[in-house]
Amino acid sequence: MSNDAERTGAAAKVEDGDEPDEWDKRIFSTGCADENAKLTDCYYEKKDWRACKKEMEIFRECWKQYGNDKRTASKDS
Repeated sequence: MSNDAERTGAAAKVEDGDEPDEWDKRIFSTGCADENAKLTDCYYEKKDWRACKKEMEIFRECWKQYGNDKRTASKDS
């Protein structure tokens, strides 16, 4: 199975017996792993961020809800 296929819809799931890698640990710690997976999947399918505005907004709201905007240097544009 390819890396993309493994991550598709499974950001919050880790294969049985596999340890989450550093990337997965960071994403899980944000509280927005599912939203991140949906946004990434959208971009992978459409190859255009402009076509993923809904997914981006859902991710952005999750990011704020969990206070990630306070713990990182991210800024609203």
